Amino acid sequence: MIVETYSSDETYKIGKSIGEKVKKGQVYCLIGDLGVGKTIFSKGFADGLDIKEDISSPTFTIVNEYDDGRIKFYHFDVYRIADVEEMHEIGFDEYIFGEGVCLIEWANIIEEIIPDNAIWIKIEKKLDKGFDYRQIAIGEKNNK
Repeated sequence: MIVETYSSDETYKIGKSIGEKVKKGQVYCLIGDLGVGKTIFSKGFADGLDIKEDISSPTFTIVNEYDDGRIKFYHFDVYRIADVEEMHEIGFDEYIFGEGVCLIEWANIIEEIIPDNAIWIKIEKKLDKGFDYRQIAIGEKNNK
C-alpha cells in the first residue's frame, strides 16, 4: 500500500492510524533517509498506542521502552549498530518475541535478524512534489 502525505501532521496521522491497529508481538520496520519524518511517524505511532510520554528517537540508547499505553512499545533506532551481534547483546529476541510491539528505525541495517512476518514501512521524499511531500510504502519485506 502506498500513502501520500503533504505535511508532517499528515505523516503523524498515518503513524497514529497504524498504531491504533497494532497487536502484541508485531514488528514494524521503518526505513528512509535522514530527515524524511521517521521520528514524526514514530510519535504518531506511539499516540495510536495511547502512550502519553514524550517520544524521542533512541539514537544513543538503541531502544526506548514505553509501558504506559495499551501495549508495551519498544522503539528502536539502530542507525549506530555496526554488527548485528550488538542487537543480541541488548536482548533483541526478548523484545521482538515478547508481549509488546516493536518499531525499528533503520531496520535495513539489521535486516538479517528481522522476523519474516515484520511489516516494512518506507518513507521517501519526492522534492518534485513539494518540500513536505512524503510517499509512505507499507508492506512485507519483499515490497519494501
